[in-house]
Amino acid sequence: MKALDFTALQKADGVVSELQQLLADFQIFYSNLRGFHWNIKGKEFYILHAKFEEMYDDAAEKVDEIAERILMLDGTPVHNFSEYLKVSRIKETGVVSEGEKAGKNILETLKTIIKAERKLKESADKISDETTSAMMSDYIRKQEKTIWMLVSYFSK
Repeated sequence: MKALDFTALQKADGVVSELQQLLADFQIFYSNLRGFHWNIKGKEFYILHAKFEEMYDDAAEKVDEIAERILMLDGTPVHNFSEYLKVSRIKETGVVSEGEKAGKNILETLKTIIKAERKLKESADKISDETTSAMMSDYIRKQEKTIWMLVSYFSK
């Protein structure tokens, strides 16, 4: 017995594959955000330390939601960090302690992730997968606000 037997969804393999990719991207993003949180220094420390924690908590929640969605679509989420590193479009940053450098990395990462989410939403729409489509819409909406706030914060 499979979950898809009861959801009226068929041929979700393409969506599952894109979700696996997004899962890898978010896992690396999460790791980078933790590093920014731990290593940030300077006058912006109090603000950015808290903001980066909020952001990595959000990324961790998304990781769980994406993995669970993969399971709902009868896939098996990859859980090996070594596999994430092989396929992620997001690269590890190493130690970053400057707020502006961290902010720029986050903005570039969100640009990449939103592009993938828009594509995934289209793929989900093609197979009438409203759940995945709505999930991507919610992610994009929140991330666009984050981008606006970061751009405003780091503008000179």
